[in-house]
Amino acid sequence: MRTALLQSSGRPGSLVENLKVLDEAAGRAAAAGAALLAAPEMFLTGYAIGDDIARLAESADGDSADAIAETAARHGLAIAYGYPERDGDTVYNSAQLISADGTRLANYRKTHLFGCFERDHFTPGDQPVVQAELNGLTVGLLICYDVEFPENVRAHALAGTDLLVVPTAQMHPFQFVAESMIPVRAFENQMYVAYVNRVGQEGEFEFVGLSTLAGPDGIARTRAGRAEQLVLADADPAFLAASRAANPYLEDRRPGLYGSLA
Repeated sequence: MRTALLQSSGRPGSLVENLKVLDEAAGRAAAAGAALLAAPEMFLTGYAIGDDIARLAESADGDSADAIAETAARHGLAIAYGYPERDGDTVYNSAQLISADGTRLANYRKTHLFGCFERDHFTPGDQPVVQAELNGLTVGLLICYDVEFPENVRAHALAGTDLLVVPTAQMHPFQFVAESMIPVRAFENQMYVAYVNRVGQEGEFEFVGLSTLAGPDGIARTRAGRAEQLVLADADPAFLAASRAANPYLEDRRPGLYGSLA
């Protein structure tokens, strides 16, 4: 499944402009044969926008979700994107996956909030594994800091995730996560990991880009630089099956020894 990663911070604070950026990227991705377009953490509104997070937050089935569903259907590809989700008085840092026919397939709420900024503006989610079937692959969702906890990714591996999509807002000086950790996560869990980052200065944060799609062999299939960019790579089910047969980490586990880890 050809997957496109939209490395961009969009236009922080403007839903209208970010929907336009996403629509334009969807057109380019579809023209390049992509079946899935992934956008970064909080792409819909911007990340470093302070109290505007709560003001701009929408429900999972809100107006912006409807607009993105229309974009997905018009271009004929699925879209995963980050946004602030409002559920009553509670706001979550969420990611949603919408199919190529505009159906909402999955909605995930970030379980591990990073730093005071996120803890001041969001409530953590409590569902560690959220998945959907897409083009013959089981697609899972995590957000940024979540993927840095090996337990989260292993839970997805045990649940059968083939392609883990991770909208992120990775900032300086933690670029080693994109460069080193993501390929290792893909290898040790025998899955594809699509890590799609914001880029450039936004408020007090400098986002480092380096979006990547890593394969189960630990090799990056594509890696963006430090500028706004759309990069593409394939998640190949046949290669994944062969890699899992050759690297039986999950079969060789001894869960009875791991009780103390919890």
